[in-house]
Parts: sequence; C-alpha cells; structure tokens
Amino acid sequence: MLMDKHIHLIASVEPDSIAWECGLEPGDGIAAVNGRPIEDIFDYQYYVADEFLKVLVVTKDGEECLLEIEKEEDEDLGITFSSSLMDEYHSCRNKCIFCFIDQMPPGMRETLYFKDDDSRLSFLQGNYITLTNMTYEDIDRVIRYHLAPINISVHTTRPDLRCMMLNNRFAGDIMDKIRRFYDAGIPMNSQIVLCRGINDGPELDRTIGDLGGLLPHMQSLSVVPVGLTRYREGLPHLESFDRRDAEKLLDQISRWQAYFREKYHTSFVHASDEWFILAERDFPPEEYYEGYGQLENGVGMMRLLINGVRERLDELAAGQEKSSRKHDGEKGPAKIVSIVTGRLAYPTICRLCSEITDQFPAVSARVHMIENHFFGEKITVTGLLTGGDIIDQLKGKDLGDQLLLPCNLFKADEPVFLDDVTLEDLSQALQVPVNIIQSEGADLVDQLISDI
Repeated sequence: MLMDKHIHLIASVEPDSIAWECGLEPGDGIAAVNGRPIEDIFDYQYYVADEFLKVLVVTKDGEECLLEIEKEEDEDLGITFSSSLMDEYHSCRNKCIFCFIDQMPPGMRETLYFKDDDSRLSFLQGNYITLTNMTYEDIDRVIRYHLAPINISVHTTRPDLRCMMLNNRFAGDIMDKIRRFYDAGIPMNSQIVLCRGINDGPELDRTIGDLGGLLPHMQSLSVVPVGLTRYREGLPHLESFDRRDAEKLLDQISRWQAYFREKYHTSFVHASDEWFILAERDFPPEEYYEGYGQLENGVGMMRLLINGVRERLDELAAGQEKSSRKHDGEKGPAKIVSIVTGRLAYPTICRLCSEITDQFPAVSARVHMIENHFFGEKITVTGLLTGGDIIDQLKGKDLGDQLLLPCNLFKADEPVFLDDVTLEDLSQALQVPVNIIQSEGADLVDQLISDI
C-alpha cells in the first residue's frame, strides 16, 4: 500500500542527468532503492552508489513504476529533494543547564528557538551533537556507512555529572557510545562547554584524560566558556569566569598539551579565543592551532584574522613605495570608515586597524565597540550583536563615508540580524552606506583601502 511507504518528493532534476533521462520530474517521489526503503539522505546516498539499481518511483499522479538503471559506481542520479535530509530535523532531548537557546528573549523568529541535536547535521554541516538522540542502532548505521567525522558535545565524561548537566537521565552512556565509534575507526572531534565550579578543575582533567585516551580516532577537543545572557530566570545559577579563572584554565590546558605532544605528537586539546582575551594573553602562533580543526568553536579565529591582515599588508607593501604612503598621510585621510565589533574582539580589531592605517594613512578607521543590551552585557562576542543595539549606539554619530560589519552578524542566506533588523533598515537608520566584511583578514584590508 502506498500509505505504508515513506515517499521522498523530488524538488528538482538536473538536466541531462540519469534522472532526467529516465523522465523523473519535480513532484515525483522515491519510495525505495533495490527493494530497500529510504529513511533519509544517508540511506539514499549509500544505496544509489551501486551500479545496478531498481528505483521504486511514485509519480505526482500517484502511479507506481519501477525504474531499472545501470550506471557507473558512485555516479549520482541528479536529484535534489524537498528536504535536504529527506526527513524531519531531530530536535534536542536535553535541557542543558548552559543551553543558550533557553536563555534567549521572547519574540524572536521561531526558527531561532529550535534546538538541533541531529546526528546527520554533524556529518553534513559539522554541527556538534550530544549523542543522546542516537540509539545504538543509529550508531551501527553510521559505522556501516562509515560516515565521518562525527563532532560530539561531551562536556564531561562522568556519567552522573553529564546526566545533571544535560538534564537527561539517559546521557550518562557517552563513553560507551564514543568507544563504539573508536572501535570502528570513525574519526571524531569533541567539545566541552565549561561551567564554573561544575565541570572545570579536576573534572576537566578527567574529561581531557578520558577523551585523549581515544587518540588517534578522537582527533581534537576544544574547551569554550559558557555564555550567559540576562534571560536566565528559572534556570540553574551559573557564574561567569574571570581573568584568574582564564589564566588557570590556560595553564591547565598547556600542561595537557605538553603531555599529548610528547606521547602522541599532537596538542589535542585547545582553548577557544575567549580564554586568551579574558586572561589578557597574546594569541598563540599559527602552529599552535594545528590546522585550525576547531575553528567553528572559536579556536584560532583571531589568529587567522590577524595573520590574514598581515599577509595581505605584506602583499600590498611589495608594490607600494613608503614615500608615497607618507605623502598621502600628509594630505590627511581621503576616506573615513567605521567598523563595528563586540567587546571581546575590540582590542584586536583596534590593533589591526592601526596597522592598516599606518601603512595606508589615506584611510581613517574608527572602531565602535557595541555593548550587547539585547542578550546582556556578559555576551561579548561580535556574532551575537543585533541590528537594534548597533542602531541605538551609533545613531547620531559621525560614521564617515562607510560602515563595515562582519559577516557573522547575519543569517547565512540573507543580510538579516538576529532581531530581524535588515541591513537596509540599519543603513537607512544610520544614514550611511554599509558593507559586509567576509571572515578573511584580507577582506578587512581590502574593504578599508578600497577607492583610495
């Protein structure tokens, strides 16, 4: 019966593809491949890799037909589906004491409140997941398909403490699940959200030791500080880290890195950039980050930015006479640019802009530190600033010829802030042209010196 089949609707068919030659059209559906039902995108990709296929199709008119296809191994059929996962997204079953979504104000767009903990997005997009949504059958499927790498939010390896931190009595079997991946040779990365007085100190030592014992398949571990907004009413009490805490944490991680380098020739565990800023320590050199494998967790983002700026300045200096730079400076700035940043990155952005304008005196850069009133003053990262806060704090100021905003302020697919203020709204409110800086340091340089 059709009602018993899980049918995946086709959204588009690539011209001249196998599917196109077979006459498949948007609105048709795939029900099975070689007699096997398709649960999601991973089943589909695994089954259609065969050279000989029998694809059960349900047309948009409701008719069933069986297509027999002969193709090259791993050749794609040329189909995209209405859902990228070919299934619904799996929401989180936990209620973590540090969950940022639970700390968000009301009235934001609905999608921002969705708690994702979908293992498939770990492989497709690099998301970190807790594994509490994964059954042992799910793990076996990952192993069978040899999907990799899998990124895991561990937080602690002590079973009772993990159950408490995730508010999930089933969260304590984390090491059993990780060991299954380890035994199968599945590459993994891990992260810890550190909460003061809860999973730090000796508990952190335990977690680092347990995960480091799974090298080389457990490839890396990042430690990031908990983010606390002003919307924590009814949530467990958590305290922010201070400078002394950050210094102790960096020293603790440094000792572990020395151990891992001696035994495994890798540092393995890394502190996110926030710890260095909080401790008022310089960012380590590029080799410290070992290829920036934990960049998405904020490990090495500032070093990458710094190096990108300096490399671009060196490139430009090769074709630029120092005498002409001095001459331009004597004429005064030909262009005045304002830049927005959060409190955490403010000293670094100021230093980089000073280096740029020293080499290009025709540009004057004004760096504006925006306080996060929307989420609260304890949130200091640039990526969580809102359009409303930027407008409120910059309105009426002389912003010069242009305002530059980092790309991580916006949705991935459109220039909209977290509070639904658009880039156009902000430009009109501040009466200044606005450009977006991409994440590379070279783009910061190029945007500042353009048109001079």
